[in-house]
Amino acid sequence: MARSLSGFLAQIVAVALICCSFAAAASIFQPISDSHRSAAVEIFDRSFGSLEETYEALRTFDVLGVERKPDVGTTACQSVSQTLASSSSNLKDVFYALKVNGVLKCELDAEIVEGIVSTLQTAVGSASSLLEFYHSIGGLVLVKDQALKGDLFLADAEGAFRSIKALSQSDGRWQYSSSNPESSTHAAGLALEALAGVISLSSSEIDQSLIGTTKNDILKLFEQAEKYDDGTVYFDEEIDAHESQGPLTSTWSVVRGITSFAAVTSGNLNLPGEKVLGLAKFFLGVGIPGGAKDFFNQVDSLACLENNRIAIPLILSLPATVNSLTRKDALKVKVSTVLGADAPPLMVKLVRAKDTPAIESQELKFDSESKVHVLDTLKKSVDVGKYIFVFEIVFHDPEHKKVYAVESKAEVPIFLTGAVKVGNAEIAVLDSDLGSTETQKNLDFAGENLVSLSANHLQKLRLRFQLTTPLGHPFKPHQAILKLTHGSKVDHIFVVGSTGKQFEIILDFLGLVEKFYYLSGKYEIQLTVGDAVMENSFFKVIGHLDLDLPEAPEKAPRPPVQPVDAYSRFGPKAELAHIFRAPEKRPPQELSLTFLGLTVLPLLGFIIGLLRLGVNLKNFPSAAAPALFAALFHLGIGAVLLLYVLFWLKLDLFTTLKILGFLGVFLLFVGHRTLSHLASTTSKVKSA
Repeated sequence: MARSLSGFLAQIVAVALICCSFAAAASIFQPISDSHRSAAVEIFDRSFGSLEETYEALRTFDVLGVERKPDVGTTACQSVSQTLASSSSNLKDVFYALKVNGVLKCELDAEIVEGIVSTLQTAVGSASSLLEFYHSIGGLVLVKDQALKGDLFLADAEGAFRSIKALSQSDGRWQYSSSNPESSTHAAGLALEALAGVISLSSSEIDQSLIGTTKNDILKLFEQAEKYDDGTVYFDEEIDAHESQGPLTSTWSVVRGITSFAAVTSGNLNLPGEKVLGLAKFFLGVGIPGGAKDFFNQVDSLACLENNRIAIPLILSLPATVNSLTRKDALKVKVSTVLGADAPPLMVKLVRAKDTPAIESQELKFDSESKVHVLDTLKKSVDVGKYIFVFEIVFHDPEHKKVYAVESKAEVPIFLTGAVKVGNAEIAVLDSDLGSTETQKNLDFAGENLVSLSANHLQKLRLRFQLTTPLGHPFKPHQAILKLTHGSKVDHIFVVGSTGKQFEIILDFLGLVEKFYYLSGKYEIQLTVGDAVMENSFFKVIGHLDLDLPEAPEKAPRPPVQPVDAYSRFGPKAELAHIFRAPEKRPPQELSLTFLGLTVLPLLGFIIGLLRLGVNLKNFPSAAAPALFAALFHLGIGAVLLLYVLFWLKLDLFTTLKILGFLGVFLLFVGHRTLSHLASTTSKVKSA
C-alpha cells in the first residue's frame, strides 16, 4: 500500500507536466517528420487487396520519400495491365489502375489505351451520377497527364460541366445523383475535382459565368466548415447521402477539389489564406492516424496544400516548448511548409508574451545551417512559469504574402523552467492549549538528515517552508502534499496550503484521532513538492513522528484492510529445504559378499547337474532356417537374463518392462518356430 501510494505521489508532478504539455500541444503544429515515414512503412507493409489500396500506398510513399519494395511495382503493373485490358472492369477499377500507372509508369499497349479512352468517353456521355462523372473524367485526365494519348479532349465539355453543376446545392454542397435529395460535403469535393477535369479536357473556354458560380459555391461551402479557436478548419457531416464519411475523408475530398479547381482556372477563388492554413492545421493536428485510409487522406491532402495556387500554408513550430533558465537554453523557432520544406526568406519576431510585460519585442536570428530562428537569451527579468509567446512572421519579399498563408500573430505556449529555492523550512510540535512550541527543528531538504519527533493527541504538528523563484518571487507549485504513514501501512495525506509567501499546515491531533483510527506508534513523514516548471521537484522522507493516541472506543472506526502486495502474492516463493530420512544401518561388506556367493551356488549346481546327466546338442536343428530360429531363441533367453542384470544395476522398472515386452514377443515367435520343428522331427522318427 505504501509503495503504491508513494509511486502515485511521485507521479503527480509528471502527470501535471503531461497534462500541461497536452494543453500546449493543442496550439502547436509540427510539419511532417520522420515519424510519419516510419509509420507509413508499418501501416502499408503488407500485400494490397485492390488497386485503390495499392495507389494509396504508392502515393503515400512518393509524397513522404519512402523507398518502396521492388516487387510491389512488378505485381502492381501486372494488375494494371489486366484491369485495363479486361472489358468487364468497372469505371472505378479503371480509374485507380490509371492512378497506379501514373506512379509506376507501366508499359501499356497502344491498343489497350485506345480502348480505355473510348470506354471513358462513352461513360462521360452516358453518366447519370456524380461518381460516374468523377471516375470517367478523372480517368481521361490521367490518360492526358501521362501522355498516353495526344490531343485528348471531351466532345461536349460544357455539357458535362452543366450536368455536374446541376447536382450542386445552394449551400455549396453536392448531390451524388438527382434521384437522391441528400447533399454531401464529400460529394462537393468530388464534384469540384471532376469540374476541374472537364476544364482541362475542354478544347474551348468554358462559360465564365459557370466558373464564377462554382467559385461562389466554394465560398458557401466554407461557410459550413467547423472551426476551432486556434484557427483549425475542417468539414464533418453526420449523415452522408452515399456513405458515412469522417472528418478526414470529407476534408480530404474538399482539399483535393478546391486545389484542383484553382489549378485550372484563371484568377483566384477569393478564399482567405487563413482558411487554407486552418485546413493544414487540421491535418497536422491529427498526428499519425492508425488506419491506412486516414493516413493516406492526411498525407495526400497535405501534398495538395504543399503546392497550390490559392495559398501555400507555412507552419511555425518549436523543436522544444520547454526551455531551462538554469541551462540558459536558446529559444528556437522553425518555419516550414506542411511537408517540412524550407520557407522563403523571412523574419521571425517575438512580439510579446500574453499577460506579462516581462517579454518585449525581439527579433530572432536565422541560423542558415539548422534552418531555425534562434533567440539566444531571454531578458533577465523573465522568471520561471508558463507563458504564451506571440510570434510574428515578416516576409523579406512582400510579394510572398500573395503566395503563402501564415498566421498574423502566432500564439505558442512556452514553459520556462528553473530551480526553485526552498527556505525557512521547519517542523514543530505545538502545545494544544497554550500554542507554545514544545519541539522545533529546522529542515534541510538538500541533506539526508531525518528529524525525530514525538507528540500526543493533545498536541499539534506544524510544518512551514517558503518557495522562491530564481528572481526571488514567491512560487506556488502545482502540488504540495504532506503524508504520514503508520507502521501498519495506513496512509494519511494532507494538502499544504499557502499564506502569501509561506506554506504552512497545522495538524491538530485531537481532532484527527478518528481519522488516524486511534493508531499510536511511529509515523513516517513525507513531503512532496512539485510543479511543471520546477526543475528540483522532490518527494522526500523528512523524519518520523512517535504519536501517542488514546485507546480506541468500542465503536470507533477500524483501519481499512490493506491490499495484499502483488509482489509478495505472485512473486517467487521461499526455497524449500527438504530433510530426507537418514539411511538405515547396513550390514558389513563381508556379510553381503558371503550372501552373494550363496546365491550363485544354485547356478553352479545347475551346471554340474547338466554335465552329470550328459547333456548334448544332438537334437539341435541341422537345417539352415530351423537352426537360425533355435539360435535366436537361445540368444533371446540370454538377452532376458542380461536385462535382469541391467535392471539390478541401473535400469528402472518401467524401462525394464518395456524392453521385456519386446523381448517376450520375439521369444514367443522364434520359440514357437523352434519347438514346431522339433515336434515335426520327433513325429517323423516315431513313424519310421
